[in-house]
Amino acid sequence: MTQVLRAAVTDQPIVLADHEELVGHQAAGAVVGFVGMIRDHDHGQQVTRLEYSAHPTAAQVMAEVVAEVAESAPGVRAIAASHRIGVLQIGEAALVAAVAADHRQAAFATCARLVDTIKERLPVWKHQSLVTAPTNGSARPRRSPRHRVGAGGGNPRGFPPPMHVG
Repeated sequence: MTQVLRAAVTDQPIVLADHEELVGHQAAGAVVGFVGMIRDHDHGQQVTRLEYSAHPTAAQVMAEVVAEVAESAPGVRAIAASHRIGVLQIGEAALVAAVAADHRQAAFATCARLVDTIKERLPVWKHQSLVTAPTNGSARPRRSPRHRVGAGGGNPRGFPPPMHVG
């Protein structure tokens, strides 16, 4: 049976090494980790920072997703995952996941499925702060429209608007 050791939505920094250490297991032959980081560009535009907000059920959904992936992960010993909310700067981790398994194939496959399922189902929204170049040539920051990260945008579950974090 796979242990779920962390399933968190937090406004605090998240670190892969902490998750890898948490899932470490004497019987595991592999630990696979993933970090989704804030990058400095999106669709040809410069990103200066990003802000995630979450529906009030986000922590519950995260726990459900991680538990579901754990239930269907033969050979996996432990799983941990966290998603960050609030204002994040370029280079900061937005999503961290770690999986310990008996063999590398199970660890890689489960980690990929975990990340994909979190991104598909977690009710979080992001605002990117972008730099635009007005006609006078000086760059100025602007915010992109808010969009839902999971399920390709929109609001398929009828969630109310997101709550904002500090």
